[in-house]
Amino acid sequence: MAEGHGHRVWIVPDGYLASTPEGCTGPTGYFSHESCCILNDGSEPAECVIDIYFEDRDPIQGIAFTVGAERSWHYRLDACRDHDGNLLPRDTPYSLRLTASRNVVVQHSRLDVTQQNLALFSVIAWTCD
Repeated sequence: MAEGHGHRVWIVPDGYLASTPEGCTGPTGYFSHESCCILNDGSEPAECVIDIYFEDRDPIQGIAFTVGAERSWHYRLDACRDHDGNLLPRDTPYSLRLTASRNVVVQHSRLDVTQQNLALFSVIAWTCD
């Protein structure tokens, strides 16, 4: 299967990197984070670009990376930096669009450790191509 499964444009409308309050790293030392999980099951690399949108500021656009052929990539949004080297802000709602040169499948996951019981959610992103 040369092209692979999935789509080329994916939207995640609900992003929110929570701060991890002092002493709230969970029982195993985890901290709150999110990942954009990409599967490229095609036979060639997928060139991907993430654009991040906010309620009250200009977007961060053009975050580019490659997901190899027949590979998965978990893009950690807590390590995401803009073109000036600034990290994605915490405690700020955002949405993202991932555009790929080939069909990929995108899942978004969030780990929240701001309370005693860890909370994890994961959803398949919305496709629009």
